[in-house]
This record gives sequence, C-alpha cells and structure tokens, in this order.
Amino acid sequence: MTALVEVGCHLPESSVGITEIGAEVAAEDSLMWTFRRFYGLRSVRRAPDDDLRTTLRSAVNSLTALRGNEHRVRYVVYARTVSTVEPAGENTVEDLCAELGLANAIGFTLTQHGCATGVFAMDLAGRLLAADGDATALALVVTGEKVFSRTLQIIPESTVMGEGTAACLVSADGQRDRLLGFATVTRGQYSGEFPPYPLDPMFLKEHNDTLAAVMRDAAEDAGVDFDDLALILPHNVNRLSWQWTCKALGISMDRVYLDNIPVTGHCFTADPFINYVHAREAGRLRPGDLYLMAAVGLGATFSAAVLRH
Repeated sequence: MTALVEVGCHLPESSVGITEIGAEVAAEDSLMWTFRRFYGLRSVRRAPDDDLRTTLRSAVNSLTALRGNEHRVRYVVYARTVSTVEPAGENTVEDLCAELGLANAIGFTLTQHGCATGVFAMDLAGRLLAADGDATALALVVTGEKVFSRTLQIIPESTVMGEGTAACLVSADGQRDRLLGFATVTRGQYSGEFPPYPLDPMFLKEHNDTLAAVMRDAAEDAGVDFDDLALILPHNVNRLSWQWTCKALGISMDRVYLDNIPVTGHCFTADPFINYVHAREAGRLRPGDLYLMAAVGLGATFSAAVLRH
C-alpha cells in the first residue's frame, strides 16, 4: 500500500502583501478588499531572486530520508499546474535529477490536473512503484511553481498565488502515512477557464458541492467514515470557499487546517503537502490519525486522498 516516507517543504523568506500584488497587476480595489475581508488573504511568499529549479531543490533538501538513499529513487515526478513553466530547451526535471545525484531515476512532468496534480501524483507514484515490484524503490514527487507572468499573480474570483514548494518521498508500501483511499473527477466543460479568462459562474456554483462529493468518495474508497477523519489538509485558495465546502459536508471549520491561507496564499500543487508539514509540526496530527488531502485544479479536476498518519 502506497506510503509517504517523508514530506518536506520550503517557503521563501520574502513576504509580499496582497495589496502590493494587486497594485502591480492593476486589480480593482473592491477585489482586493474582498480578498482581505472575506477570503482571509493577507500576504504570500515569493522568491524573486531564485529560479524554479532552486525553489524545488530547496524543498527536496528538506527531506532527511533522501540522503544516502538517492540510488533507490526510481521515479522523479514533477507535478505542476501550468503546462509551460520554462523556456524552450530547458528541462527542470532532468537538471534536478542530475543536481541531486538521482542517476537511476526516470524523471517526468505530470500536468493537466491543474492544482490538483500534486495529490494525483502521490497516488500515481505509488502505483508505478507497485507495478515495478521492487520493495526497496522510492519515488520523489516535487510540487510548486514560480509566478512568472502577470496572469498568474491572481485568480480573480479565488486567490493570490505564492511560490512555496514541497516534496515527498513515496514507497510502494510502508507503515507511515499510508494511502488508504483516493478519488478524482474532472469536469471537462470548464477546461478552457484559466486566467486571464474569468471563471464560469456555473463552475463557482458547483465547486463546493463537487469537492465535498469527491472528499466523501475518497473516504468511502478508504473504507472509513468521514466523521473519523481527524484533519483535512486543503489547497489554500481562500477561507470563504472552505467555509462553503464545510457547510456542504456538514462539518466544523476547525477540522480544516487553514492556518497557512493568510501567510502563504495558494502555492499551486504544493498546498496540501505544505499544510501536512506545518500541521504535523503544530501537533495537529497524532500517530494513528486519519487525515484527508484535497485540492481543485482549474480545468476542472477535483481530487482527494485519505491517509493514516
């Protein structure tokens, strides 16, 4: 059964207020007021002097279990939101493998699931390892991106983007953070709605009920009752969205780890993994706890996974 050997993350030191970002992209004052007042957004972390490879490597370097086990890494999966993140001729995944000494790894990019790609990549990595049949092999999943264009700064109806990154080591089996259930659904009728194009009002209307349904499906796939979940690790879009989703689920907001929304913003595919690290450090996850990772990607893909800590 797929298990997470270790999860690590990196948040850039530089904190940028969302008001400053709004001014940079000429966002309407009413939008930024809504972000602050109702969405719970205050600032994001950015790394203006670091390229994509540097920010991803920083997350990988936080994994203590990788040191000395580089030869065991069979796959390196870069799960990303945006299809194109680098100039033609550059290959971040190959460069990352070379810099980290992962000579035996097959590196590739996974996309087309928007910001839900990271949760999907975790499940896929475990399936690839199980199919290989090597009990000692590992996969490295890396997540997070750079805000490299004006259109990526803000999703108008939703959030402000940050540059935090995360990485996790995955094994085909193990006793720590075992993946018990996974569910995903894609609403392809919304496939063309990426910034700077506005989101379809129907997508916004269906968003919370669809996410709630996928989360319940993941719990059912895990064979557990939703009420047994100790914590939900969300994508950090905004607080109001999770308020509506909790209402659809009939659960209290305190079951969702929302601490990072005001200080990191939405870090593409990395959010659930960053939240895992911080929730663990804060004592919100205890041995034996069931928890759920959830994310939504524009396009529109909804994914959720249930694990046992």
